[in-house]
Amino acid sequence: MNKNRSNRFMPLIMAACVVVGILIGTFYANLFSGNRLSIINSSSNKLNNLLHIIDDQYVDTVSINGLVEKAMPQILAELDPHSVYISAKDVQAANDELKGSFSGVGIEFTIRKDTIRVQNVVKNGPAERAGIAAGDKIVSVDGKPFVGKKVTNDEAMRRLKGPKDTKVKIGVVRYGEKGVKQITVTRGDIPQRSISAAYMLDDNTGYIKVTKFGENTYPELLIALARLSQERFANLVIDLRGNSGGYLASAVQMINEFLPKDCLIVYTQGRKSQRQEYRSDGRGSYQHIPLVVLIDEGSASASEIFAGAMQDNDRATIIGRRSFGKGLVQQPIAFNDGSMVRLTVARYYTPSGRCIQKPYTAGDEQSYEADLLSRYQHGEFFSQDSIKHSGPAYHTGKGRTVYGGGGITPDIFVPEDTTDLTSYYKEASMSGLIIQFAYNYTDENRPKLSQYKDMAELSAYLNKQNTVEQFVRFAAKNGLRRRNLMIRKSHKLLERFINSRIIYNMLDEEDWVEYLNQDDPAISKTLKVFREGKAFPTPPAGKAGKATALGRTPWSGYATHGFNKPAGHA
Repeated sequence: MNKNRSNRFMPLIMAACVVVGILIGTFYANLFSGNRLSIINSSSNKLNNLLHIIDDQYVDTVSINGLVEKAMPQILAELDPHSVYISAKDVQAANDELKGSFSGVGIEFTIRKDTIRVQNVVKNGPAERAGIAAGDKIVSVDGKPFVGKKVTNDEAMRRLKGPKDTKVKIGVVRYGEKGVKQITVTRGDIPQRSISAAYMLDDNTGYIKVTKFGENTYPELLIALARLSQERFANLVIDLRGNSGGYLASAVQMINEFLPKDCLIVYTQGRKSQRQEYRSDGRGSYQHIPLVVLIDEGSASASEIFAGAMQDNDRATIIGRRSFGKGLVQQPIAFNDGSMVRLTVARYYTPSGRCIQKPYTAGDEQSYEADLLSRYQHGEFFSQDSIKHSGPAYHTGKGRTVYGGGGITPDIFVPEDTTDLTSYYKEASMSGLIIQFAYNYTDENRPKLSQYKDMAELSAYLNKQNTVEQFVRFAAKNGLRRRNLMIRKSHKLLERFINSRIIYNMLDEEDWVEYLNQDDPAISKTLKVFREGKAFPTPPAGKAGKATALGRTPWSGYATHGFNKPAGHA
């Protein structure tokens, strides 16, 4: 009987408890919230609520997805200059840049007069095997015309790239032939080289140009070193000028080749990221070779890690101009729709403890992007005394002073040469007219130019062709007024730029780099350092170079021995 009565009153008891709970909750909510957001009504929920309100009540139909796509970059821009949002359609291209290969037809192309022009074909690649040649104009893809305003770099790569073993039919117009030639290409894996040149500067000095730090850069480095070993190189130059960085792991692997055991290479640290150190394991094969590293204002991120490790460990002489100053670590985070963010989670620090990130104001991307122009206008590219160090002084293992807070300052400064610079040359180069002329000249003279198989032969031939005068006439027809005094002053610069582009069109990037290095002041300074036996840094006067907290003993007893690229790839 008592049991039945208790069951009968149970619903009433539960209802009373719910009412009391609501009253208590309402009391504390009113007591603590005021006009402030509660935990539930957080800022993130505020954003979600705003999107719901817009979707539900806005006067016109709105694409909420499109609104979010536009808002994401703006939100990340308020954090730092290197936290970025990448839409789903751009993720593949962003990742391909540092991967060892992509799937496509294997051509370098440029766009001239709304038409794709094949600049070069990858040797033994799908396009070359199918019969496509440098100089061909692509006018159709898969039976549909592909000329006019719809021809853009992104659209061309979208149509020509594709899964491995798929086919694409390409219509080409070839110089000297009538009609459109239809060629079917079976797409394949196209290697992406991150080392563009490896050759001997002289009888003793090997040279390696690293353009980025990708997945295959370390294996490429080993192959390049093996090639140079066959020519018995005794000194080595690593050229990182214009190298904007890439994967930290690749940089660490490369650095390891040149350092003895237990040298600190770099460490990272952030608010939620504990300090993580990277050290050499002592198994590198080139620990004792005299080394010079070339940098400039275009060297960033992984390039600065490489140069900083060599400088702080007193392992190499750094030559050139102050590097870019990117010392922030990004972590990729993917979303379900295929898009992703690269969020800054830590900072890089060189072995001496300096952060190489240059100062920035959150949300002020414009000033950050204008930093290099500001350096130029301030005179930093022309005078070492104009370099402004924003960070404190640090010291290498041998006691040499180095600075943080804005890139790597070289041990030996090489100014930008402006002796023959004129406004005519600036306009000719920046307008793209030189590249246009070089392509036209190459296309019209391809049979003759094809007779010359190496850089030296082709360069000697071009020096006799007065390409500068031919360019000046071409430029005048395209809106650049002839200025004879300026042309005479800049003749050497004009000839160098014009001929280098023709060499690039006809041969490959290594020949292009070798041609430009012939009269490069940084290369001349490097060879002088090797001749004088000064590649290994020495302690300042009065300092003995004792073992330090960098985690290794000082160096001693080592013998010493005396421009723009095509629009895209597909």
